[in-house]
Amino acid sequence: MSFLLFAQHGWADNNRGMHYCGKLLGVPASHIIAPDLGWWQTWWRLEPLVAKVRRAVEQQLKCYPNLPWRIVGHSMGGLIWLELLYRYPQWHDRVESLVLLGSPVGGAELSRMFDPFQLGIGIAKDLSTNRRAIAEVIAQKIPTLSIAGDLGDGSDGIVTIGATQFKYCQWQCLPNIFHPNLRTDVNVIQAIKSFWQHLQITPPPHNLQQQLLDYFRAVESIVEGSYRDFSKARIVYRSGEGLTVRLWQNPLGILHVFLGDGEGQCYFAGYTGWLHRGELEKAIAALPERFGDMVAVE
Repeated sequence: MSFLLFAQHGWADNNRGMHYCGKLLGVPASHIIAPDLGWWQTWWRLEPLVAKVRRAVEQQLKCYPNLPWRIVGHSMGGLIWLELLYRYPQWHDRVESLVLLGSPVGGAELSRMFDPFQLGIGIAKDLSTNRRAIAEVIAQKIPTLSIAGDLGDGSDGIVTIGATQFKYCQWQCLPNIFHPNLRTDVNVIQAIKSFWQHLQITPPPHNLQQQLLDYFRAVESIVEGSYRDFSKARIVYRSGEGLTVRLWQNPLGILHVFLGDGEGQCYFAGYTGWLHRGELEKAIAALPERFGDMVAVE
């Protein structure tokens, strides 16, 4: 069946990699729409980039009014499409699937480092925005796949694993893939093809592990980080099923919280800046009252 493939590149990139991604996916060249946003333009603000992709979509609507769409967005390209699909729900019936490759849906840790006080420096403000709420609205209507790369520390070298996660999507974490290589890696291409063969909407689990994840992601100004310091963290709470909450403070006095699963593996890492440390400390102190199964470890 014919379809339009919208393949969108991200920050500090051009459209060549995503056009090649479309070819690897077996899409005829005439049906790949990969707008080039301009390398320099991707450093400033997201809104003009969203408008540019919108214009490309509107042009394709005139040329191919009846063809369904499949969307693949790499990194910031995925965020652009989340913004568009949220603003134009009338497009949803046309979209067969949405694939995000290393997209920092929960906010990019790297951009917080560029703009630690959230002063609105360049594209950093837009990349650090948490878009989970709008992603989950979309993923309840459009089959969505989010793919993360993991170099062994809970990130693909640019985007943390946690930032790519949100409810109602299918989520895959593929080892040893650096962020730019998510566009064309053979395992990523195979994962997308498999997803296309079995499109479905995935409801979130209802268990303590997910509840703890939601709880800490709701802390004001929490930033999801890498897992590299998980082994240094001290266990402060443990559940009957082996889930753990761990704390570690880096040499600069930044408090980090880690969640471990029943097998002792990290599945969440987060921290707040000095200004919001109190919010994180309150959330940790309230754990026994909020989750009766969590017991303090002396």
